[in-house]
Amino acid sequence: MTPETFEAVFRDTYERLTRYAVRRCASPQDAADVVADTYAVAWRKREKIPRGDEAVLWLYAVARRVLSQHRRSGRRDALLDAEMADLYAETPGVEMSVIGQTFRALPDGDRELLALVAWEGLGHDEIAVTLGITRNNVRVRLHRARRRFAKALAANGVPTSFTLEPLGETR
Repeated sequence: MTPETFEAVFRDTYERLTRYAVRRCASPQDAADVVADTYAVAWRKREKIPRGDEAVLWLYAVARRVLSQHRRSGRRDALLDAEMADLYAETPGVEMSVIGQTFRALPDGDRELLALVAWEGLGHDEIAVTLGITRNNVRVRLHRARRRFAKALAANGVPTSFTLEPLGETR
């Protein structure tokens, strides 16, 4: 991949990748570090970056590994994103901190799947590419993650009549 092509991929994916990192990091500085590290890895492995729409999915996969490294080095887990909070903004008597705490208490894999759907708006096929698993595996894991999240919310007194589908078209 030429530097010009890499630059085009950077321009096309930077905003989405930055939103991805911001939603998962405790501070803007941590998110900036994750994005910078992700593009540093991408530059070193630029010949492996797929062409077209799959480039951002490949970068999400790289960013997941970078985030994992950052977390292992002592970085805190991300706070619940405002979009998740919007689901309950008008629910009387529900503290947003309860929802955030419940979300953060989920296993890492569940949080990642739910975030890829709710925050990134990815469909099953795109999640499969990002995580390197089959579409069917995504479907099963996502169903189980949603069920565990709903059960945990109910245990904390939060109504659970919502679904975590991406805004817009359901894939």
